Amino acid sequence: MLARLVLIFAFLTLSSISSGSAAPNGRIVGGTDANIGQFPHQVSLQREDGSHTCGGSIISENFILTAAHCVVVGDGIEPYPARYFQVRVGSIQRTAGGKLLQLKRIIVNKTYGNFLNDVALLELEQPLVFTDNIKAIEMASEEVPSGEDVGISGWGRLYTGGPIPHRLQFNTLKALNTEECEASIQMGYDSIICLAHQADNGACNGDSGGPATYEGKLVGVAGFVVNGCGSTYPDGYAKVAYHLDWIKANIGA
Repeated sequence: MLARLVLIFAFLTLSSISSGSAAPNGRIVGGTDANIGQFPHQVSLQREDGSHTCGGSIISENFILTAAHCVVVGDGIEPYPARYFQVRVGSIQRTAGGKLLQLKRIIVNKTYGNFLNDVALLELEQPLVFTDNIKAIEMASEEVPSGEDVGISGWGRLYTGGPIPHRLQFNTLKALNTEECEASIQMGYDSIICLAHQADNGACNGDSGGPATYEGKLVGVAGFVVNGCGSTYPDGYAKVAYHLDWIKANIGA
């Protein structure tokens, strides 16, 4: 294909985040500031030094769903040790509020590769106590109809090479079906949901692993952008309904 697919996790250090202040009225590539409690399932996956690297979604008291490429070593399928990471839950600020939790185990989909099956599970050291700001999200078991509005959220860059926002951002994209995804970026796989948007909108570095939602259910896990953040190409998300059996088998549901 002519278009260039790029995984959208953040190669960041604590110092690089701190020095890059958010742009005035900055947005997650066309998004809007989130309100407290608006996305109680959203988490910030961080290195042990506190630097944000990816998003994730609470799916039970013990597990968070994220992207495989956020946690694997190099281009392989083996995860880094769980102690290398922590998650912040219950806050729309990536550097404050809520709770910081340690991980017990990381489970990567062994079929991950070439932008496909890009999902992983994070098992927490201690189960979550749900509150108004910390809640699990129900996982979708059905396809999203083409043309429907799908919400995305995260702390990704405001544009390619741009700053990381301190406040959680969200935006609304449009679902494409498999045939439309194939026609647009030659990624017409059942395991992927493509989300279309106008230029200067969409996901960016640091949004990987974060949620895409439809009618209150989790339908996608942020994976890649095409030809840079906010291009006219759709963004690629791992389809939750496709991976539902794998997820349930690995969380003991």
